[in-house]
Amino acid sequence: MRKLVYCIAATLDGFIAGPDGADPTGPDGFWPISEDYLQHLITELPEILPVHARSALGVTAEGTRFDTVLEGRRTYEIGLAAGLTDAYPHLRHIVFSRTLRQSPDPAVELVATDPVATVRELKSRPGKDIWLMGGSELAGALYPEIDQLLIKLGPLTLGNGIPLFSRDTTFDPRTWELTEHTVLKSGAAFLTYTRAAEA
Repeated sequence: MRKLVYCIAATLDGFIAGPDGADPTGPDGFWPISEDYLQHLITELPEILPVHARSALGVTAEGTRFDTVLEGRRTYEIGLAAGLTDAYPHLRHIVFSRTLRQSPDPAVELVATDPVATVRELKSRPGKDIWLMGGSELAGALYPEIDQLLIKLGPLTLGNGIPLFSRDTTFDPRTWELTEHTVLKSGAAFLTYTRAAEA
């Protein structure tokens, strides 16, 4: 069965963005993008690079991990503000929103219904894993369905910001097993945790 993988960049203190929710890797961002970090993405996770980065870097690899990307409206609107109606045309692209009435791009699917039901239906179909890219509210809503966490851990702290999961997420302690890890010389780390089997 396909897995739902929350693949997200996070700081040492557990934040995925600053308090304003802006793209931390954008022109005014604070996220350090080292050469080894970028090279690891190109080699291991080319499908999570947005279309403009793929084009600039000459990346054409389809990738082996994901064929579908899920995001919430606020995360999607970061791309829209940068002029990207579909940052991931190489993936099936689903945006969860109760307020967007029409998709700005014919290839981007809008879903206004329960994300849990949608993910369960996606998991039942054949295909590669499903990439949950954020934001924290959608991750909180899908918390019970997440099978793996792939944390791109940055060597920085923020003190405050948007957390990995929304503060409204239901209190439900889970145990995770570290199943893969790569630590780069720049201090960034790629950590894959698989949800431990229920006792």
